[in-house]
Amino acid sequence: MTFPAPSERPRRARHTIRWVALTALVVVSGLIAVLATRPPATVVSVQSPLVGRRVPAVSGPTLNGSRYALARPPGRYVVINFFASWCEPCRSEGPQLVKFAFQQQQQPGGASMVSVVFDDTTSSARNYQATLGANWPTLTDPGGSIALAFGVRAPPSTFIIAPDGRIVAYLVAPVTAADLVRIITQAKTLAP
Repeated sequence: MTFPAPSERPRRARHTIRWVALTALVVVSGLIAVLATRPPATVVSVQSPLVGRRVPAVSGPTLNGSRYALARPPGRYVVINFFASWCEPCRSEGPQLVKFAFQQQQQPGGASMVSVVFDDTTSSARNYQATLGANWPTLTDPGGSIALAFGVRAPPSTFIIAPDGRIVAYLVAPVTAADLVRIITQAKTLAP
């Protein structure tokens, strides 16, 4: 077995380092190009047989022990969000829902928020909403009857209801305040 002469070793090491660096540069450049040229991620409404139809009944006990019933028709845009305290995507969207609710409270006739607990304990959901600072009605949905009426299979799921009571969008990914404003603005321009 022959070993390279001591004077050749640094040259080979530098050669190998150059190739590794060049390969890494090509991979990183390719990744940057892909990320820079793709369209921005936005939430889109998914197909549901409920979109365009009248909202199912939304009523029941809330986390604070009172009762809530969504007016029919509600008379303003309403965002109904199904969540669970154990749901990581729900945790990422929670601050955005608080931001949206605050922004809407500052506007005359702004949209309102309603949350529905999905497959979670009342105490966990209450603690989560309190930590979040959510100050809108949150229904407990014992037995999952509200989720069933909406066809919700997993959180987060969000429905946007028009003032006349029609469902205008169904979203199955974490939403941002900007997403909700964008979808409501589009719905207003398409309203009959």
